[in-house]
Order: sequence, then structure tokens, then C-alpha cells
Amino acid sequence: MTADPMRAAPVLLPDPGPPLDYYLVGHRDPATTVEGIVVEEFTRHRDFTTTGLDNAGWTPDAGWWSSAALSRAMRTDPEVLARVLPTSRRDAEDVYRALGGGQLPDESALRTYFLDRQPIATAPPLRLGPEQPPAGFHERRVYRVLFAKDLGAGQVASLRTAWRTPAGGTGASGRLDQHGDQITWDLRRVGHSLAWCLDVTALLRTDATVVLGSILSELTNVLRQHGLIPVTTERFC
Repeated sequence: MTADPMRAAPVLLPDPGPPLDYYLVGHRDPATTVEGIVVEEFTRHRDFTTTGLDNAGWTPDAGWWSSAALSRAMRTDPEVLARVLPTSRRDAEDVYRALGGGQLPDESALRTYFLDRQPIATAPPLRLGPEQPPAGFHERRVYRVLFAKDLGAGQVASLRTAWRTPAGGTGASGRLDQHGDQITWDLRRVGHSLAWCLDVTALLRTDATVVLGSILSELTNVLRQHGLIPVTTERFC
């Protein structure tokens, strides 16, 4: 399961940030035959675009280790993708206990096992759409979150219902109006492989950058809960 992993040793770090992402890894069906756990966290610029991916893995025989190669394979290798299942911390705790690990460390401790960061190349925001925001808004931002794995028709239908997507189309979309800000998003399949993207457009009247970061995180986590694996977050304006 590991690829030249670096062994993890606890180190004290400052207060934790947002919740971590958890994955189960199994031989064929990770939902029923679990070999280990992977924990990840993206590092980000101030504008929420990704700069890197931290990771820690655990198996009963090897304990905690860190491997950027595994994080890459989870997003690019079809055989590895088939063995990986996004999960919640609660389920990861149950699996960790069932495999003999005891009590899963808290997230501050888990971050001390992040030893082998996968860097993610970034570039200045590209211009996609009009240069100026519409009248009444002081800023327009467009983000794209890329995902690996696939969604079934039932999962897409569930998202369309939850987001109140209008009839028609093959993806799912939604909209949030909050304190005068308008945030819309559109989920669709991209390329010829098992990949999806979420395009998020924010029209801002207020200074809502912190709120925007939370919304991007929440939308990404919803899609993780439906089985997708986030790859990167890019900004187009």
C-alpha cells in the first residue's frame, strides 16, 4: 500500500486547521475489506487555491507513515482508485479500532505525521469571463475544483435534488444568495476519463472571502461524501 513511505514520528504543532479528509483503502472493495487508512489535507494560498497535499497513512503492520506517491496514485492510477473509498472521521475511528489501532489520534496529532508533501503547481489566476464584475458587485471570482473517480446516476440525482438543480442537463448545479453575495456552482464530467469538475462563481458585494473559503470547503466535502476524490482547486479570475 505504501510507496517508499517516510516513517512518522510525533511532533507538537500549533492549533489544528479545518477538518482532515479520511479514506479507507482495501484489496478490492474497501467498504468491506479494509487494509488501512489514509488521512490528507490540502495546503492553500490565501485565495484558497491549492499549493500542496499533505498525507499520512496507517496499516496494522507498519503503523503511521507518509507517502506523496500514494496520494498521487489515489488520483491517477485506476487500480489504486478502485481500492480507495472517501469516508468520515467517525467511520475511520471505527476501522482504526477494529484493526487493532485503538483510539484514532486527534487531528492535531495526525498532522504531525504529515512528512512527505505532494507539491501542486500553481499559476496566477487566468481570466475566464468578463474582466469587470456586474453592476452592484465589487468582485467576481471563478474557481474550479477537479475530482477523480466517478459518480453514478443515483449520486448525481441525489445532488440535483439537494441543490435544487433545474430540469435538464447531465450534471448538477446550485445557488446561494447570502447578504447580497451570489454564489453559483456547476458540477459536470470532464475529459474522457473518470473525472469531474465543480465550477464555482462568486459575485461579491461584501467582504466575504472567509465565507467563500468555507463554502468551497463545504461543497468539496459534499462531493467527497458522494465518493469523489478532490485533486486540486484552481482560480480563473
